Amino acid sequence: MIQLQALSLQRGKTLLLEQVDLRVHPGQKVGVIGANGSGKSSLFKMILGQLHHDTGDLFIPKGWQIAHMAQEVEVLERSAIDHVLDGDQPLRQLQQAIAEAEQAEEHHKLGELYAQYDAIDGYTATARAEQLLHGLGFMQIDCQRSVSEFSGGWRIRLNLAQALMCRSDLLLLDEPTNHLDLDAALWLEQWLRGYEGTLLLISHDRDFLDRVVTHIAHIERTKINLYRGNYTAFELLRAERLAQQQASFIKQQDQIAHIESFIRRFKAKATKAKQAQSRIKQLERMEKIAPAHVDSPFSFTFYGERKLSNPLLNLHQADLGYGASSILSKVSLNLQPDMRIGLLGPNGAGKSTLIKSLVGEQSLLSGDRVEGENLRIGYFAQHQLEALDLEASPLLHLQRLSPKSSEQEIRNFLGGFGFVGDDALDTVRHFSGGEKARLALSLIAWQQPNLLLMDEPTNHLDLEVRHALTLALQDFPGALILVSHDRHLLSNCVDQFLLVSDGSVSEYEGDLDDYAAWLSSRNKPEPIVADQSQAEDRGESAQDRRERKRLEAERRQQLAPLRKAVAKLEKQLEQLHEQQQSLETRLADPAIYEDSRKPELKELLQAQANVDRQLEEVEEEWMLQSEQLEALSD
Repeated sequence: MIQLQALSLQRGKTLLLEQVDLRVHPGQKVGVIGANGSGKSSLFKMILGQLHHDTGDLFIPKGWQIAHMAQEVEVLERSAIDHVLDGDQPLRQLQQAIAEAEQAEEHHKLGELYAQYDAIDGYTATARAEQLLHGLGFMQIDCQRSVSEFSGGWRIRLNLAQALMCRSDLLLLDEPTNHLDLDAALWLEQWLRGYEGTLLLISHDRDFLDRVVTHIAHIERTKINLYRGNYTAFELLRAERLAQQQASFIKQQDQIAHIESFIRRFKAKATKAKQAQSRIKQLERMEKIAPAHVDSPFSFTFYGERKLSNPLLNLHQADLGYGASSILSKVSLNLQPDMRIGLLGPNGAGKSTLIKSLVGEQSLLSGDRVEGENLRIGYFAQHQLEALDLEASPLLHLQRLSPKSSEQEIRNFLGGFGFVGDDALDTVRHFSGGEKARLALSLIAWQQPNLLLMDEPTNHLDLEVRHALTLALQDFPGALILVSHDRHLLSNCVDQFLLVSDGSVSEYEGDLDDYAAWLSSRNKPEPIVADQSQAEDRGESAQDRRERKRLEAERRQQLAPLRKAVAKLEKQLEQLHEQQQSLETRLADPAIYEDSRKPELKELLQAQANVDRQLEEVEEEWMLQSEQLEALSD
């Protein structure tokens, strides 16, 4: 058991933890949350022995193996696969011992060493490391590449794979999804759910926390409060407590009214039954947890350009890629002001290429890109953070965009992004990743775009900023295209999905749970085998793999019309049930049976009979189509 007793920690002049008590039992999976700078990473450093507390005690069981994801990016000449295998220290120690025994011709030792090697599954270690790399988005050819050849974000993924390779009793992960796409985040979620050790996880991704952790440790005002349950349970408990504070009541009611308004707007526009139901449930939950965020310092809006062209932007039969290499073919998109699109697709399929082509940053290989007369694009990508002037303040960044705006007007605007008082005058050089991301968002919002293209906007943002971003995007009056590994943001801000896969862009009829299932079946790992000869016997040839993928693509094309038909029937059923409920409500009124209202009663009864008949017909057709879809999906 990990135990903190009356522990205090101060960094410089800042008191991070004061007289903290905390117990984490073996096997628990604990999400560690709190505002940026509250002490989450410092807690990890104390557990790793890199930082010592000022007073109190910290107990960690003797003999526990601790694994952690290193945040520093080392430039190594070792191969990626060797870097990951280095995480398994007993494996490396045995390999060294075997090499020394072989060199010394100590044959009596070798038998015992090989038995130990077999006992720790040493013969499958390389295959297991390759599966970790594959799950995190690396291709087979990447395994032998030098670590130094990868960019910073991909080196962090290698560090994560190395931590997962470790035979650990305690696993410390600090923002593991920050450099992952949605596919890799879904894979990591499944891996952590099966992890048998104790997990401490710092994350600002609420859906990821919900699916992984069993407890929440919330660091707030120098204290750590441990809550049983996932993030949703924590949020509701905290909301109940804060809702009791009278000072919070007015702000709470304003926020609930805002969310209810968005729910009504969404219901009126929803065209996909399954997505609509899922989305409304999410929004209704947001209504309940609104009080948990009443004390958030972040509140901002994407106002949008008032003049709107329709369409805002059009791609017609466009081939997208780089040089002579085409990544996406025959892409046609007609972006209208009210569209809210989430992009799904495997890593490397072309999501970022599509966004860059829409922005105009990447030239088309062929086809047409036509801008609407009043198009104003707001583009968020990670390189926007690198483009910030390190020597300029947030105030100066906005003054350069609008020299005629008053300083007070700009300060008021920046306050919603957390730059209050002297923070608005500090230079970017001193900013954390989260502060740079907030500044980049503020620059986009200030320019009032009518088309937002956002590629992983939540990296480095804490939970409160993500909540404010979700509300701002819900209220945005223009068009939105969003790529994100944050499923909560996707679920609450988009109402249709496009699948970028196998060289094309197509409408995706399912929801995020359907996508996770599709991805899981597509990326199902091959069985781990002990040596290469067995792998070749059990594996597929390149030709077999190509044929399998071709058949899978054909099958998806066969299923698409059926899925569309089932979705359409579900929408009809939803509408008919609403009509049926409305008629039943009117027929339940005793006044309708008065003699003077007999004609109206007769009309209502006829309408009820018609709706019941239509329901029966549509339900029968829905069952038939669903059975066909299920049969083909097996």
